[in-house]
Amino acid sequence: MQDYIYETEFEVRDYECDLQGIVNNSVYQNYLEHTRHKFLLATGLDFAELHKRNINPVVFRVEIDYKLSLKSGDVFVCKLNAERKGSLKIIFYQDIYRKSDSKLIMKAKVTAAVLENGNPVVSDMFFEAFEKYKKHL
Repeated sequence: MQDYIYETEFEVRDYECDLQGIVNNSVYQNYLEHTRHKFLLATGLDFAELHKRNINPVVFRVEIDYKLSLKSGDVFVCKLNAERKGSLKIIFYQDIYRKSDSKLIMKAKVTAAVLENGNPVVSDMFFEAFEKYKKHL
């Protein structure tokens, strides 16, 4: 496992599984998004407050590699790293590991940009918050 700057723990709920008894592929994006939102809060950025100010980080690309499947009751952690790509993009690297055996379940690369009043803007406030957060680890 590599080093990460943030992680959050989850437990698979029955209704997140499909007929095969495994977590439906689309549910993983919910786990990833919830982790990003919690990370923003940890850095001092409130997603809902930003929206009220017409500042909206938006996802425009998600790349996911599924390695293994989670099942109902599995406890897992979603781990995150973030980096700046140019002046407009934020790249989140997110991996999910099952806690019982530390097996890698999935890897994701989520690319986001920040819009203010619907227009792309330089996202310095995010990177400043991320750097401050890293220094407090």
